[in-house]
Amino acid sequence: MSFFTALREHTIKRLEEIGRADLLIGIPSYNNDHTVRHVMKMASHGVKDTFPDMRVLILVSDGGSTDDTRDVANEVDLDPFTEKLVQIYRGIPGKGSAMRAIFEAAAYLKVRATLVIDADLRSITPDWVSRLASPVVSGEYDYVAPFYSRYKYDGTITNNIAYNMTRMLYGKRIRQPIGGDFCFSTPLAETYLKEDVWDTDVATFGIDIWMTTVAVTAGYHLCQARLGVKLHGKKDPGESLGPMFREVVITMFGLMEKYEEEWKRVKGSTPVEIIGEGPKEEPEPFPVDKEGLVENFKIGCSQFASFWKSILNKDDLRCIKDLKKAKPDEFRLDIDLWARILYDFASTFHQWPRNRVKLVNTMTPLYYANVASFINSTEEMTNAEAEGVIEEYAQRFEDLKPYLVDKWNGAGVCRRDL
Repeated sequence: MSFFTALREHTIKRLEEIGRADLLIGIPSYNNDHTVRHVMKMASHGVKDTFPDMRVLILVSDGGSTDDTRDVANEVDLDPFTEKLVQIYRGIPGKGSAMRAIFEAAAYLKVRATLVIDADLRSITPDWVSRLASPVVSGEYDYVAPFYSRYKYDGTITNNIAYNMTRMLYGKRIRQPIGGDFCFSTPLAETYLKEDVWDTDVATFGIDIWMTTVAVTAGYHLCQARLGVKLHGKKDPGESLGPMFREVVITMFGLMEKYEEEWKRVKGSTPVEIIGEGPKEEPEPFPVDKEGLVENFKIGCSQFASFWKSILNKDDLRCIKDLKKAKPDEFRLDIDLWARILYDFASTFHQWPRNRVKLVNTMTPLYYANVASFINSTEEMTNAEAEGVIEEYAQRFEDLKPYLVDKWNGAGVCRRDL
């Protein structure tokens, strides 16, 4: 069911009463009753410290939480001159629908800046408000992406797919293109609202990569803000990231079709300014189930190898099949092979009009294989050393871009559907 707006009637009436605001702080939430209070309090303190004369609205855009998230949010006492509004958004369940409501509120109130913070954050401090919002409030920038210090196995979709692909495609080194915490101008919010994407994967986990891509391709002025360590609800890549992987990849591949002429013209990449001092602390490690990743790959390989035959070249497929024999501690997937896998699947996605979700689902075991390989390659490294490996990998994605262009244009792509 399509909705004309993501805002409920009571929310619209409250926005009419408020009339105008200087800063909107949007908090997309779903079952975050243990963390939403802390996020709201830190945001409120940050406003008091940095923008004491501003009129501010904190909007909790909730996905129909079944815990006490909304009750907790409604009970939070905020600092003076900060309004609070808690609503269940309308639309497909997912962060993208929550963000649509935030875009609409920003456009209605004509704010100077909109700051968005994930509701599951444990590491947010008041200075995040200044670091993220000040570049937009000053009028210098339209989009501020986060620049975190993260544990080397946190953000595996970012490290292994989103950063590499965004950098290679659009030529901007935005380290956290799906980071979750960012700030944007009202003209950019209005640009987002003009896009008819709210019945697609953009309405779910695809929203962050979509926002970053639209900001880059539309020519808005971007920067990154150092936020230090990010601590949030931990997600083991082998257990909880399957849906997110699918929705991010489908959105990213779809955007490649929309912006084909733009990314084909891009050669190399340029840095995006990073504002602020570096972090003073190291992110805390957490366990990852490498054996589970390898096992998931081997099961998927048994299921899909005959299908991958129509997508991958025979030498690459042979290397992938050989990995079935590898023990978890010996598991290695070459980075050039991983780049070609992504490029082959993207090109096949482009050539096929149907069954695209099934196509991307068959790619998930290969993602698990790449994450397991990255763990083996960096197990004895510090976070900084592992970051160096990620940068090397991103450069290889750029170097292999001609392969993508050839495959995208139809060279050796199978045109049969599932």
